[in-house]
Amino acid sequence: MSAVPTSSARASLVSRRIGWTAIAVLALLLAMLLSLAIGSRQIAPSAVFDALLHGGGSDAAEVVRSMRLPRTVVGVMVGAALAMAGTVMQGITRNPIADPGILGISQGASVAVVVLAIAYASVHTLTGYVWFAFAGAGVAAVLMYAIAARGRGGATPVKLALAGAAINALLVSVTMAVLTTKAAALDEFRFWQVGSLSGRDVEVASQIWPFLLVGVVLVASVARGLDALALGEDVARGLGQNVATVRIVGGLGAAVLTGVGVAAAGPIAFVGLAVPHIARAVVGTDHRWVLPMAALIGPVMLLVSATVGRIVFPPSEVPAGVMTSLIGVPFLVALVRRKAVAA
Repeated sequence: MSAVPTSSARASLVSRRIGWTAIAVLALLLAMLLSLAIGSRQIAPSAVFDALLHGGGSDAAEVVRSMRLPRTVVGVMVGAALAMAGTVMQGITRNPIADPGILGISQGASVAVVVLAIAYASVHTLTGYVWFAFAGAGVAAVLMYAIAARGRGGATPVKLALAGAAINALLVSVTMAVLTTKAAALDEFRFWQVGSLSGRDVEVASQIWPFLLVGVVLVASVARGLDALALGEDVARGLGQNVATVRIVGGLGAAVLTGVGVAAAGPIAFVGLAVPHIARAVVGTDHRWVLPMAALIGPVMLLVSATVGRIVFPPSEVPAGVMTSLIGVPFLVALVRRKAVAA
């Protein structure tokens, strides 16, 4: 039997978690400063603070407040949403590579945008995409769970993963079929599909924040249930957890958060996959700590990726979704290698 942690060991663990949380907060503040200061035009940090605190009518202040600040706020919201969604999906499926993209939820939002919004409803604004993408993510999540829940055993982790993969493959085919017959939609869709923070304004942030709040409340409410579920379904039931409720509420929260992220910035890849592993590495497996840590690290990863994308090939900008993929692919390869060694 494993030894019960002593009071000194628990105090040390809490101190470590608080320390890492403070570091993550500082990293987020630095990432936000870089996002506000760096772009096609470099602005000194002192000018950024002056624009935020005192306003002013200079060109630099106008750039910071009207263009870069909304983009940065959206980046924080999207990064936190996708990171928490990935954390919950990995928890309810007990699958270390689960994330909104792999399980088909991001693709559901993509289908809603290309099939309904761009190709047939003639919606051509980012704020117009929000509602379609959100609805598509929700429908994909419901379909995934409904398929996995049928048959003996209910929605087991393996069935959830297989159902998500099937839904993802189907929706990719639908998207490609529409794009090949609607050439006018292709050019517009390809810019949204790669995922980007460029051009996002304060109206986008004002549309998604209520859904972000709802998603955070839902996933926070199942934090203890996710801890129990990690020990196995039988153990979770023995601890008094309703496994089906944990999965339904957690899955609904993850779908809402994914809808928020994809609607606002497109299907940003790998944030939901990589960040939960980083969060667990620094604060342990307690989801009451993992979820807040993921909400801090996710925006850091997204904002730094977007900032790097603005400076690698000036004056052009590499979309944030491309940069997160460049970071995420090596991470996924390292994860697979580590799991193979552990096996």
